[in-house]
Amino acid sequence: MTLFSMMALCMTAQMANPVKVQSQLKEVSATEAELVFNASIESGWHMYSTEVVEFGPTPTSLNVESISGATLKGTLKPKNTPVKKYEEMFGSDVYYFEHTATFVQKLILEGGKYHVEGFLEYGACNDQSCTPPTKVDFSYDGEAKKVEAEVKEEKTESVKGIVEEVIPETPTEEQKSASSDTLNAAIINTPSASELWAPVIDQLKAFEESTTTNNSLWQIFLLGLLGGLVALVTPCVWPIIPMTVSFFLKRSGDKKKGIRDAIIYGISIVVIYLALGLIVTAIFGASALNALSTNAIFNIFFFLMLVVFAASFFGAFELQLPSSWSNAVDSKAEKTGGLLGIFLMAFTLTLVSFSCTGPIIGFLLVEVSTSGDLLAPAIGMLGFAIALALPFTIFAIFPSWLKSMPKSGGWMNTVKVVLGFIELAFALKFLSVADLAYGWHILDRETFLALWIGLSLTLSFYLLGWIKFPHDDPDEKNIGVTRFFLSLISLAFAIYMIPGLWGAPLKAVSAFAPPMSTQDFNLQSTEVKAKTNDYDLGMEIARAANKPVLIDFTGYGCVNCRKMEAAVWTDPQVASIMTNDYVLIQLFVDDKTPLPAPIVVKINGQERKLRTVGDKWSYLQSSKFGANAQPFYVLLDHQGNPLSQSYAFDDDVDHYLHFLKHGLEQYRKATSTPLIEMGMALDASVEVNGDKKELHMKVGESD
Repeated sequence: MTLFSMMALCMTAQMANPVKVQSQLKEVSATEAELVFNASIESGWHMYSTEVVEFGPTPTSLNVESISGATLKGTLKPKNTPVKKYEEMFGSDVYYFEHTATFVQKLILEGGKYHVEGFLEYGACNDQSCTPPTKVDFSYDGEAKKVEAEVKEEKTESVKGIVEEVIPETPTEEQKSASSDTLNAAIINTPSASELWAPVIDQLKAFEESTTTNNSLWQIFLLGLLGGLVALVTPCVWPIIPMTVSFFLKRSGDKKKGIRDAIIYGISIVVIYLALGLIVTAIFGASALNALSTNAIFNIFFFLMLVVFAASFFGAFELQLPSSWSNAVDSKAEKTGGLLGIFLMAFTLTLVSFSCTGPIIGFLLVEVSTSGDLLAPAIGMLGFAIALALPFTIFAIFPSWLKSMPKSGGWMNTVKVVLGFIELAFALKFLSVADLAYGWHILDRETFLALWIGLSLTLSFYLLGWIKFPHDDPDEKNIGVTRFFLSLISLAFAIYMIPGLWGAPLKAVSAFAPPMSTQDFNLQSTEVKAKTNDYDLGMEIARAANKPVLIDFTGYGCVNCRKMEAAVWTDPQVASIMTNDYVLIQLFVDDKTPLPAPIVVKINGQERKLRTVGDKWSYLQSSKFGANAQPFYVLLDHQGNPLSQSYAFDDDVDHYLHFLKHGLEQYRKATSTPLIEMGMALDASVEVNGDKKELHMKVGESD
């Protein structure tokens, strides 16, 4: 079947509506109700049952978005036995219904008014195509009598029913003699959606062993400092340093006054760029910047802007702000004396150097916006400004050092071209963020790496003199030692990235490359994959598997998230624990997939609509855990309570291993007594006639 025919079939399936579902709520008794979903299926089509098949079709599932005055009893179950058939397309058995299907979700009514709202999601296929996951909304309100004794009895009977399902064989004499009191004491209700989303901020704080400093702000400051040092050696800034310092020293006629003016000039640069960072935060706010950093239009705009700047650095054209701006400010500075005049001179520098510093500043502001810290843009600009202003002060204090400064020349043109290549590389990073957030799949990992390999090789050839740009000296034959070593580094970097085309983790570039999940051809065997990207579904899977939960709040545009996945998750011991001992749930806070319907929540007393999947997970992270930066890892039990303190970015494998093992120990301690959960496996120790018996039983099997 060709790609175009498959697309046509998919479009036909999307327009078809082969399954019609109607819902109703039945009150069975004063303490119990049933949500019933009746499906009518067209001939030739089949609707899949509730069984979850890995990499299989969309199962029928219940998603409760709001519930009060009632709790779920067990899970959604089909009323009749589904058809079981092996499907080659999915490589496993699938379960489905034909013609009609009925699904039932039992509810325990707590007494008084109740409300339940959500949607049923299902998938359907015929012999040629499948429909996309379809959602059927429901919302019911009612009022029930409050009979607590009956509720307790119902819960006890439901647990006994689960025990019978878990152990279908005739129980042994030892099992029969197990105390019924112990059984009743072990009852744990399946938590409702509201309980799973309940805040645990205070519990997380209680786990904190000591107050830690915010290392991320230091990293942002150092990133800004590095950006300022790079901007310093560009042709727009470097030649201005000796001219400015000489001007201050000669204008005053007094060395001390000249040094003072140069220091004020440097401080003015810091103030200007620091104010820029504060203005950006004041206009957008930290959360808006975080959302903006994964916005498709913004990232594509920044991608195009960096491409234009790179073309300018390659000599295609000269890009600068209108000369009238800098001339006006410079003229005003000459007429104005004192501190204001020096400040205006510093402002002139920012305008004149824009063509070189603009791309660096823009990239810095976008990168720090994902930190989630309100001060991040200001701290980044502070580091940038200090690096940019420091030489003016140092050379004013030690003017004799000016003689040792490298003179402006052809090497500065080389710096511009190298920056052009770097800007192109980072331009691809911004395009990749938009591609990941919206699921376009036009720049998957191997495509991204292939482009970076090409850029790195081309840069190496340029530094060796094999490629020339319009503003390069055509008569230059020899290359310097510095250019040779830079060319060697660029060539080695290209060779280093080549194995990544076959799935090598490439820890050095993992922060910028798309995640491994976008790799079409992957030979890696230690890749860690999330069980699901849905919180509520993941908690259900964890209860069924009797495992603790590891939640990874991440983002498509999160640099440090990619670092953790490549540098830490690829460790064999870490990968083994995450895969075998935990249920990993990855929640992308910048996922732009629209929700079936907006969710209205209250944040700081104000109503806000959650419109995308990313909005939903971002709200979960902030409301439940009191955090908004990524990566953010938290270990939970089946009731949504933390098992240990949270974990932020720290790519030390030993630290991460300790985090995982400590949470596992806490979970095992908490579940060391006999526990029987709704929808869970039974894994317990009981004492019978003085002998300790180990019970390890899962749904559908027994040991």
